[in-house]
Amino acid sequence: MNRAMPLKGLTVLVTGGGRGVGRACVASCASAGARVIAVARTRADLESLRAEIGGEVETHAADVTDPQFYRDLESRTDIDVLVNNAGTNRLQDLADVDDETLDLLIALNVRSAFKVSQSVAKSMIGTRRGGSIIHISSQMGHVGAPKRSVYCMTKHAIEGLTKAMAIELAPYGIRINAVAPTIVETSMTAPFLKEASYRKFAMDSIPLKRIAAPEDVAEAVVYLASPAARLVTGTSLKVDGGATAQ
Repeated sequence: MNRAMPLKGLTVLVTGGGRGVGRACVASCASAGARVIAVARTRADLESLRAEIGGEVETHAADVTDPQFYRDLESRTDIDVLVNNAGTNRLQDLADVDDETLDLLIALNVRSAFKVSQSVAKSMIGTRRGGSIIHISSQMGHVGAPKRSVYCMTKHAIEGLTKAMAIELAPYGIRINAVAPTIVETSMTAPFLKEASYRKFAMDSIPLKRIAAPEDVAEAVVYLASPAARLVTGTSLKVDGGATAQ
């Protein structure tokens, strides 16, 4: 393994690659030597990403809930690593959760995550080269918290999917892991973190007293994608500042 470029020679596909954690994963994987395929719905985000990173970055505008996207993934033979990152959240008290929010989070955080990873797994099985699938989970896949009943449910589902896929796909040399970050400061969470009460909640829950940056998650992804993690499968790497150790 080239320790300076641990992903050299690998093709990495990142969903939700236009912003936040996904964008950082694209940048870190490219810096680690990978050819990266960044998938996002917003073309403007992809164009700015290419302008910022350049190099071995291919952009693809697609909706991860679109069945055609799954068929396209199955037909590819070049994907070595999937970073299954696309997802969303809405903070609501349990009693106030509306059907639109419930359906949105289940469709994007669970159903599309399953369908994308299923499609890439089929492709990897077909190429017989093995591979690595990395789900972006959350510390909320390990604990519970107020106003996050649906989000916690979806991320616990991803943690279970990680374990089940790891067992089923091990005979094909395909490793399945998750990265479970604490609260990450992104464009999605920035409005929450501007509220003093929310920031206090976040800081009080993290023993290291640091909000995660997207790059903290991306570096964990690079490790799990690399040959250095060749014996790591079925696990969840918590990048949470000790939040779930309490």
